[in-house]
Amino acid sequence: MSIGTMQEIEEATPLLDDSQASGESRSTTKVPEVEIHMYRCGKGPIDVFKSNLGGWEQDQLEVRPILEKYGLKSIFAFNVDKGRGVPIRFHPRNGRSILTYRDGAVVYIDGEPQDSMIKPITRIILGVVILTLLITFLLKDPPAWIKNNISIGNFPPWVLACIVIVFTRARKRTRDFFRKYGW
Repeated sequence: MSIGTMQEIEEATPLLDDSQASGESRSTTKVPEVEIHMYRCGKGPIDVFKSNLGGWEQDQLEVRPILEKYGLKSIFAFNVDKGRGVPIRFHPRNGRSILTYRDGAVVYIDGEPQDSMIKPITRIILGVVILTLLITFLLKDPPAWIKNNISIGNFPPWVLACIVIVFTRARKRTRDFFRKYGW
């Protein structure tokens, strides 16, 4: 046999034989899944869908994609008759539920929507306005002993209100920051 005929034989025969006997069938593995009835604040169901189970044993619910898809900050077990139950906890790294589920189960979930950014901004603006009004009314004509002992300067009241709010918010955030890193 020459090299030319050897290459022709190699090119003609595929490495993996796709043709099978007529009696054989390919086996496919079924991914375990659960049917989820999604509620939002006890109202709904807003959606009914199937979700694949993940994890090593293929029995954990993929929670993080559900939270992202529906804009929720947390989800709870739900009973149509009794209402919201315990929160469904999930691992922070992989986003899978701590509790396990079996294939074909029907799961009722109630979600808590994420807070909008309008609420905190409104609270901050309202706080600035209230502090400004208080400072304006209290320091409009301060007594003589306050003028002699405490010289605030010539700041407008809204600047003082902003300084107070920024200081208190920064103090709360740095306290959590230091606790997180062990200080």
